Amino acid sequence: MQRFPMRIPALSFTLAAAIALPAAATADDGRERANWLRLAVERLCPEPGLSGLDAQAALPGSWFLEEARRPGTGPPRRIVVRLLLPGADELTVERRQFGGRLRQFRVSYAVHDGAGVRPSLQAMADGGCVVRAGRAIRTEGGAWRYLDQLEADLETLKWTETLQAPWPAGTDPGGVRVALVDTGLAYDLPLFRNRLARDGEGMPLGYDYWDLDPWPYDGDVSRGPFLPIRHGTAVASVLAREAPEAALIPFRYPRPDMSRMGDLVRRAAEAGARILAMPLGSRRPDDWRAFEDALANRDMLAVVSAGNDGRDIDRDPVFPAALTLENILVATSADGFGRLAPGSNRGRESVDVMLPAENVEIVDFRGASGTASGSSYAVPRLAALAARLLAREPGLSAARLKARILARATPSPYEREGAVAAGWIPDPLSD
Repeated sequence: MQRFPMRIPALSFTLAAAIALPAAATADDGRERANWLRLAVERLCPEPGLSGLDAQAALPGSWFLEEARRPGTGPPRRIVVRLLLPGADELTVERRQFGGRLRQFRVSYAVHDGAGVRPSLQAMADGGCVVRAGRAIRTEGGAWRYLDQLEADLETLKWTETLQAPWPAGTDPGGVRVALVDTGLAYDLPLFRNRLARDGEGMPLGYDYWDLDPWPYDGDVSRGPFLPIRHGTAVASVLAREAPEAALIPFRYPRPDMSRMGDLVRRAAEAGARILAMPLGSRRPDDWRAFEDALANRDMLAVVSAGNDGRDIDRDPVFPAALTLENILVATSADGFGRLAPGSNRGRESVDVMLPAENVEIVDFRGASGTASGSSYAVPRLAALAARLLAREPGLSAARLKARILARATPSPYEREGAVAAGWIPDPLSD
């Protein structure tokens, strides 16, 4: 299961300078954890044939728990060893290599407390076994709140990222309600405070189907808790700009259990969403059974991305784009001339339209401006068009709304091989 990859140039932002340790730790605790990480880098990083028992022998007081290896054509490409430390804390060592040559070495410290084992501190070393950066997770009230990006000394703070935040005060904007299903949303940014659909008591609507809590903050942690992928906020910024009167309902997609997608669709419908914006997908049809059952025969239009794998998804499908439901609209990315963007997926049967989604202006989870490209950004442009059409004609059914959008598509002068079913929409902002 993945969000579709995107192509983003470097963004500008402001860095803070300070010194911080995890809130639950004393200074001595923080130094002890950092010392374990440094010792692991010093003794384990140079070992190309790292094993669990070797790690246990090299780190006195530790106890080997488990080991995993990802095969390569020669030596394993990835080796992960987990160790138990005195006091029941844990250390996870990860060696990433190619052809036996080290590319990156990570060591993570996890604390055992009343809530279980939680990640606390990580060191990242380069192929020369030199620590280049660190990360620390700070908690409040038992919940992850902040991710500190650290200098190589594992103490000096470079900047802080939010991992979780309370809902902001604000007002419901009214208008068409659009559910965004993605990695979540940095809803505490000023851009979104008055763009969130709210209930009768003023509480924003939305849900985190990954962690199963009411706060769907932006962050896909499938790569690990220290390396969240932020995707949803950038996508939402496009939708908010191009459908200024629409109300957003953010959902964090349920990677741990995709059967929850059925509940997600039902919750979105109960909240009054007529449009689902979904810039994500996977190659496993089983991931989407519950979603398909919940969406079938429902008066809701799902706008989904074709993906960015550079392939024909008629022959090599991704889902939900390849589902045959009538209330799904599949979009891919083109340049401003109507040429399929490099890396964007195509499909004469599975992909409905392409539209300009290269170098689209975005706002990321930090509030920084930049640009991004890919089929993920075709989705909010198309969903925004659907929201504007629906605002003018609230009585449109999902089928008629889809037909109105497809009627805008025209053959591209540069794509003569049937890259998509209906054609391209040169300017989705042209109403």
